[in-house]
Amino acid sequence: MTLEQLVIFVAVAEREHLTRAAETLGLTPSAVSAAIRKLEENYGVDLFDRVGRGIALTQAGRMFLPEARATVARAQTAERVLGELGGLEKGALSIYASQTIASYLLPPILMRFHQDYPGIELSLTISNTAGVAKAVSEGLAEIGFIEGAHENDSLSKLHMADDALVVVVAPDHPFAALEPLMPDCLIDRTTWIMREKGSGTRSAFESSLTECGLDPISLKIVLDLPSNEAVLSAVRHGKAAAAISEAVAAPYLAQGLLVRANIDLPTRAFNVLTRKDRQLSKAASLLVDLSC
Repeated sequence: MTLEQLVIFVAVAEREHLTRAAETLGLTPSAVSAAIRKLEENYGVDLFDRVGRGIALTQAGRMFLPEARATVARAQTAERVLGELGGLEKGALSIYASQTIASYLLPPILMRFHQDYPGIELSLTISNTAGVAKAVSEGLAEIGFIEGAHENDSLSKLHMADDALVVVVAPDHPFAALEPLMPDCLIDRTTWIMREKGSGTRSAFESSLTECGLDPISLKIVLDLPSNEAVLSAVRHGKAAAAISEAVAAPYLAQGLLVRANIDLPTRAFNVLTRKDRQLSKAASLLVDLSC
């Protein structure tokens, strides 16, 4: 068994797709398929079921995946240590971040880091808050950036910045009249387009409703969408409202494509997540210092 085989197995298992895994790894699909087949043949175990053109983990594959991830993570840690011994001239740093942070806060920070340490390869994966926390907890990422709170006893949380949530609507929506809105209007007078469950934006909005004595279950949700851009586009072309980051909505508000409803929502925190039981690499510590 080689480290390359484990890396390929993890990539295929996480995507359950040979071609997408190959694209991520910079390999051909045939090379990826051959590596998986050789691993299975060497140990006499089927790791994937082939279903038509698709694949799915077998029970053995699901049992093996945590071990493979842990081994790959340890190898990446060893690579980081060697990179630090070489004065940060080489190395790699895996980062997960929620959409709003990845799109609006992280890019200038990552560019500054790259300018200072060009030999460190940065890998950024975008997920929702729940996905980021899971990646850090499982060792897929050394650092995670999330919106709002996420309780996990194995993770440390460090404050990065604050963000305001706003309610936005199309110009012909009743909320666009800019009359002050009472919290119960959010339940009674509009339908909603929401980010998917697990999103930090959605969790923060639902928490603000709870603080106002309202039950988030009472919201009339017509669409759940997986990205900020999809939410804003849907709001522009319908009669529903959305709660979203002010930074994300700002260009739409400035152009008059959307209107901010006259109701204040609490601010939420952007936080950095790391594992409590692992010391950060020097590269990760430097990136955290740049971010906070």
